[in-house]
Amino acid sequence: MSEYRKKPVVVQAVQLKRDNLKEVETFLAGRVMPDMYQALGGWDINWGNSEVAINTLEGKMVARPGDWIIKGVKGEFYPCKPDIFEATYEKVPHD
Repeated sequence: MSEYRKKPVVVQAVQLKRDNLKEVETFLAGRVMPDMYQALGGWDINWGNSEVAINTLEGKMVARPGDWIIKGVKGEFYPCKPDIFEATYEKVPHD
């Protein structure tokens, strides 16, 4: 068995809240997706429940309020629970 460290990469992300569905929609609409992802149908917002269903390469996943939506290194989107996001990512400081 060997040990591996995750490569440092910078990703874009937005936290889903009940009052920022338009921001999330803008974030998702600005995507540059691989052809395979586009064929899956993208995403769908359930305005009543403040949920976003995202067709990922691993199948359909739902982001609920509090979850983060991450744009991956190849332009793909996927949801991430807040505790995993906080353990994995840190905010990049800007000058």
